[in-house]
Amino acid sequence: MENKELLEENITKEIIDLLRSDISAEQMIEALDDYHENDIAEAYEALDTEDRKRLFGILGAERLSEIFPYIEDVGEYLTEITPEQAADVLENMDADDAVDALEDIEDEEQREKLISLMDKEASADVRLINSYDEDEIGSMMTTNFIIIGKEFTVKQAMRSLISQSKDNDNINTIYVEDEDKKYYGAIELRDLILARDYTPLEDIISHSYPSVRADELISDTIEDLKDYAEDSIPVLNPADEVIGVITSQDIVEAVDDEMGEDYAKLAGLTAEEDLNEKLLDSIKKRIPWLILLLCLGLITSSVVGLFEKVVVAASILVTFQSVILGMAGNVGTQSLAVTIRVLMDEEVSGIEKAKFVLKEMRVGGTSGFVLGSLAFVIVAIYLHYFKHRIWMDAFQVSGIVGCSLLVAMMVSSFFGTIIPIFFHKIKVDPAVASGPLISTVNDLVAVITYYGLASLFLVGR
Repeated sequence: MENKELLEENITKEIIDLLRSDISAEQMIEALDDYHENDIAEAYEALDTEDRKRLFGILGAERLSEIFPYIEDVGEYLTEITPEQAADVLENMDADDAVDALEDIEDEEQREKLISLMDKEASADVRLINSYDEDEIGSMMTTNFIIIGKEFTVKQAMRSLISQSKDNDNINTIYVEDEDKKYYGAIELRDLILARDYTPLEDIISHSYPSVRADELISDTIEDLKDYAEDSIPVLNPADEVIGVITSQDIVEAVDDEMGEDYAKLAGLTAEEDLNEKLLDSIKKRIPWLILLLCLGLITSSVVGLFEKVVVAASILVTFQSVILGMAGNVGTQSLAVTIRVLMDEEVSGIEKAKFVLKEMRVGGTSGFVLGSLAFVIVAIYLHYFKHRIWMDAFQVSGIVGCSLLVAMMVSSFFGTIIPIFFHKIKVDPAVASGPLISTVNDLVAVITYYGLASLFLVGR
């Protein structure tokens, strides 16, 4: 790993030295062809403002449009050049990359000015993508694709491909439309290349090639997009016309965003926080859940207070309390994660959900039996040899620990399953509502189980 980082640092330094050198523009452009745009982007960010401005005159808008998508916050670099130059860069970028770049510019008036300075086709593509909400497929599509008519011959299709590829380099899949401009199917580039001139185009068109709707929610289609495993998938408008495509890179980014959002939800947040989020906004997201969890935590503490006599009479029990609470929380979280995945399938019936709850309880119960048995033996040995308890007392305490693990893990599996199902039923996002709530409820169940058994078999004997 260190060697890799050192190599990357050396490459960045090489490019920086090259960009600051006094060689001719032609020599610099030729030398930069040996490096990947991502490496050039890192070097570009390390330059000072004057060097970057000078570089614009050398590389030009078209080459910078290939580099800028690899820069994290490209907005600040767009403001270093004139609005006309920035618009030139944006219109040479893929429409989805241009949209991302414009989002980095906080001034809405400045964003609108740049869009208006772009050529008609590029600005129309940007406005099209911006017309969709950020949670809709249309907001992450690109307009970089090739489309031909179903009536074309193989030779005409090849000519159209060559003509369109000047402006669109996403050529691995060619999309086909009918006479009414409606989506008709897709052709793999390899099939088109291998086809003979006399082969009917219809013979190489795949009519089962998947598509998605621009107004579909990303969260509803992400699993399907992953399953298709295609380089790109066409995006259709209500008239069944191809208006863009979702690339494999877009899918990877969407999955990453979805995972980040789900992780935030499991922590009780309604959205994922980032480094730039204001303090007050972060607090607003967290406080409501924390207040609720504080109340539940106080209830749990008061329940422990009810068993004060048990704690006084058998103080050794406190030593193993964290084990019971921890394992109950772990198994509840596991059940929650599995349940949320099951709930993604809207076709699961009520009977299937009931069977699933029973299955999770069996899993939790079986796991609890195995771990409880281990705890029964290990805790007894610990108490006898390290705490010098007689075997009878040691096994009484370890028996309570083992039984508590069994009951707490089985009950936690139940709550970890039934709570998200309940929230899903009442149209509340189970990921947001379930995570912290299940942990706190499981603590309450574990405390009652643990000290309740101790009260019956230790203090009450």
